[in-house]
Amino acid sequence: MNVLVVGATGKTGLHVTNQLGGSGAVVRAMVRDRAKADFADSVEVVVGDVLKPDTLRAAIEGCDAVICATGAAPSFDVTGPYQVDFVGTKNLVDAAKAAGVKRFVIVSSLCVSKFLHPLNLFWLVLFWKKQAEAYIIKSGLTYTIVRPGGLRSEDTGETIVMSGADTLFDGGIARQKVAQVCIEALSEPGAENKIVEIVARAEAPEQSFKSLFAAV
Repeated sequence: MNVLVVGATGKTGLHVTNQLGGSGAVVRAMVRDRAKADFADSVEVVVGDVLKPDTLRAAIEGCDAVICATGAAPSFDVTGPYQVDFVGTKNLVDAAKAAGVKRFVIVSSLCVSKFLHPLNLFWLVLFWKKQAEAYIIKSGLTYTIVRPGGLRSEDTGETIVMSGADTLFDGGIARQKVAQVCIEALSEPGAENKIVEIVARAEAPEQSFKSLFAAV
């Protein structure tokens, strides 16, 4: 499988790229700045920007799947979430459809359906992620929307808990585990055309990814 990782130098995208590099997949990492790309030699690096649709065609050509781990960086730009989380995702979805991509996986967030959530004080970041989800669902692509809880840099070994849309409202999860879920979603039939919400809890029983996805 040829996989394009978008947002590959971000904190979550980096884990996705590195884990894919050891999975046997052919990995292409899309970055805006080639100087920031520091991946294994087996990872092909392409320069592209979700806000520049012309750059996406070449980046996505020949790929079977896309994992999108982009997100607006905190800033004083009130248009940031709209541009990156909605317009950028829309551009990527359109490019994926045109290229015949078979699987589209995106990292979203818990609580995107809660308009009054405090995170929406940051330029409606959750609202625009939700609009991007709606566009993906209507696109005709085979998708998996992954909504993680609060993202952690350290994996403390807690077990993944997975549930359906708008059923988990608190909790956190290591970025490494988010990357695992995204990668497993590429090939797991039970992940097709689903929104999955994920957190990690110490008391949760271990389950296979097949069982986790099938239960949603």
